[in-house]
Amino acid sequence: MAGHERMGDSLLRQYAEAPGQGDPVVVDSRALKTPLVTAKFSREPKDALKLSATCAEGAVSPYQPRPPSQPRLSGKSCSVEENLITRRLKNSQESLSDPTETGSSTDSLREDQAALVAGTLLLRGAATIRNSKDANVRPVSAVTRGSPVFRDRGRSLSEYERRPTSQQSDPVDHLVRPAKVRLTPVQPTGTLPALEKSFATLRAANRIDRDCLDYAVLAREKHGERLHRNLSDSRLLENMGSDSASVNSMRSNYSVLSPIRPQDVRNRSFLEGSVLGSGALLGAEELDRYFPDRRLGIYVATWNMQGEKGLPSNLDDLLLPTDSEFAQDFYIIGVQEGCPDRREWETRLQETLGPYYVMLYAASHGVLYLSVFVRRDLIWFCSEVEHATVTTRIISQIKTKGAVGLAFTFFGTSFLFITSHFTSGDSKVYERILDYNKIVEALALPKGLPDTNPYRSTPSDVTTRFDQVFWFGDFNFRISKDRVDVESIINRTVGENMGPLLEHDQLSKEIKEGSIFKGFQEAPIHFRPTYKFDVGCDIYDTTSKQRTPSYTDRILFRNRQADDIKVVKYTSCCGIKTSDHRPVIGVFQVKLRPGRDNIPLGAGQFDRGLYLEGIRRRITRELKRREAMKNQGSSTICTIS
Repeated sequence: MAGHERMGDSLLRQYAEAPGQGDPVVVDSRALKTPLVTAKFSREPKDALKLSATCAEGAVSPYQPRPPSQPRLSGKSCSVEENLITRRLKNSQESLSDPTETGSSTDSLREDQAALVAGTLLLRGAATIRNSKDANVRPVSAVTRGSPVFRDRGRSLSEYERRPTSQQSDPVDHLVRPAKVRLTPVQPTGTLPALEKSFATLRAANRIDRDCLDYAVLAREKHGERLHRNLSDSRLLENMGSDSASVNSMRSNYSVLSPIRPQDVRNRSFLEGSVLGSGALLGAEELDRYFPDRRLGIYVATWNMQGEKGLPSNLDDLLLPTDSEFAQDFYIIGVQEGCPDRREWETRLQETLGPYYVMLYAASHGVLYLSVFVRRDLIWFCSEVEHATVTTRIISQIKTKGAVGLAFTFFGTSFLFITSHFTSGDSKVYERILDYNKIVEALALPKGLPDTNPYRSTPSDVTTRFDQVFWFGDFNFRISKDRVDVESIINRTVGENMGPLLEHDQLSKEIKEGSIFKGFQEAPIHFRPTYKFDVGCDIYDTTSKQRTPSYTDRILFRNRQADDIKVVKYTSCCGIKTSDHRPVIGVFQVKLRPGRDNIPLGAGQFDRGLYLEGIRRRITRELKRREAMKNQGSSTICTIS
C-alpha cells in the first residue's frame, strides 16, 4: 500500500503543475487519488487540471477534482470488452432504426475504440482504489452525501453538479458511450390511410401473370354474371390483398398452386374413387377448385372451305374475334370441303391459338375435318377420346358427304361433337332428313367410355347417350323463297332482326315439325345468310345460277338436363372471305358435374409434334414482323430537285 501512495504522490506532482508556471498547486492527496486516473487519460490533461489563482488561495473551484462514481456493474460479472461489445451492438441497432441516419459508422468505430482504451484504464484505477485499505477512501455515496469536505462545495458547483446523483449520468458512460447526436423521429400528426386491397407484395410467388388472372371477378363487376373462369385457384387469388394473406399464399414456395400434403398424396387414387370422395381426380373437390361455378367455356366454329388450297393469311378473326373479351376453355373446329393438306390446316390452328392450348384430338372423314383444342391445364381431366365416321353417299368410297363425331368425358360430363355435310340442293329436304337419320343410327359412339346416364339412352339415337351434344356443319337447308324476295327482305331488315327471313327457312320448319334434330335447340339468329357469296367480297352469288342466300351453316345443341347449356354468342365471321361460305361461330357455357376416376383417362396426351411446330411458326412470324417494323422505321426516302 505504501508503494501505491508513493506512486500516487509522484503522479500528483507531475500533473498538478500548470503549463508555463513553476509553482506546483498544493491539494489534498486523499481527495485527488482517484481523479488522477481520470485526468491522466483525458485528451488534454494539463489543461483540465490548470488551476486559477483563487484555487491556490484556498477557494473551491468547479474544476477541482472530485471523487469519481463507481462503475455501474451489470447483474452478471463481465469484462469491459463484453460491455463495450454490448453497447456497440445496441448502437448499431439504434443506427439501423434511425430514420434520419444521423450517425456515421466510421466515427462510431473510432469513438468505440477510444472508449475501449479509456474505459479499461478507468476501471483499472477504480479497482486499485477499492483494493486499498485506506480508511479515508469511502464509497462514492458516502463521500458525496455525508463527507464534510464536499458538503460545502455545493455553493460553487455548476448546475449540472447540483443535480441529485440519480439524475447525473455515469462517468463511465461519458467515456464509453459515443457522443452522437440523435434526432427524434418525426411522428405522423394524423392516422395513416388504410391500405388498399390491390397493393402489390414483394414476394415473387404472389405475382400473377396477366394471362392467369381470375376473370370471374372482372366479369361479375362488368356484366353481373360470369363469362369465363380461369384455371388459377380463385380462393388463393381472393385472399391476396393483405400482408397476412400474402403469407398464407406462400403455402407453396414456388407457385400459386394449392399445396398438397404428403398425407393427401398417400390417400389419392387416380384410378378409383367416387363422386364425393376426397382426393378423387375427377371428384367434386377438384372440380370446384378449377371451376368454382362449374361452368365450362366452349367455342364452336363451322366452316365450308370450298376445298380451296390457299388458307387465309390470318385466322384470328375465326378463333379470336375482337368482340370477345376472353378466350374459352375448349375450341372445337369443324370443316367441310376442307383444304387438301389437313395437317397444314391443323398447324395453322395451333399457331393461332398459341402455347395456351394443345390439340386434344383430331379426326377426319374425307374432306370433313374435326379438331378439338383444350387449354393445356385441363388435359388431365379428360378421358380418352373416341371418334367414329358415317358416310351418307351411296358409294362409301366417296367421302364428301357424311359426318365425323368425337366423344370424351370431362370430369363427370360426357360430350359429343358432330360435324356433318348433308345433301345439297334447294329442294332436297327429304334427302337431308335421311342423312340425319342415318348418322344418328350409325355413329358408333361411345365405344369404351361409360355412359353417365344409361337410363336415358336409346340404342337408335347416338345423341341420347351423352350429356352435352353439339352438332354443327353445312346442313344445306335453304330458304324457300325466290332470290329477289329474299334480297328484298334482307334490305328491309332493320338492325339484326332476321325473323321475317327465318319464316321461310327449311331447317327451322322441319325442327318445329319434329322430323329432324329431335331434342335440339338453336340460338336466335341475328346475322345475315352465310351462303352464297362471291369469293373475296360481301356480294351474294352473281354467277348464272343466282343461288338464293340461305342459312346453310348452323350450330345446334342438346343437353340431358334442362338449362345445362347457355348461349353466349351466335354469329357469323364476316372477315373470312376465301370461300363462298362464311364461317359460323358459337360460344357456350356448359354445366359440369363431378365424376369418377374409373374412366379411361387420357393421362395428358396431346399432339406434341403439332404443338411444337405451331409455336415455332408463331415465333418466326413474330420475328419477321419485328424485322419489318425495324426496317420500316430505319428506311428514309431522299428526293433531289
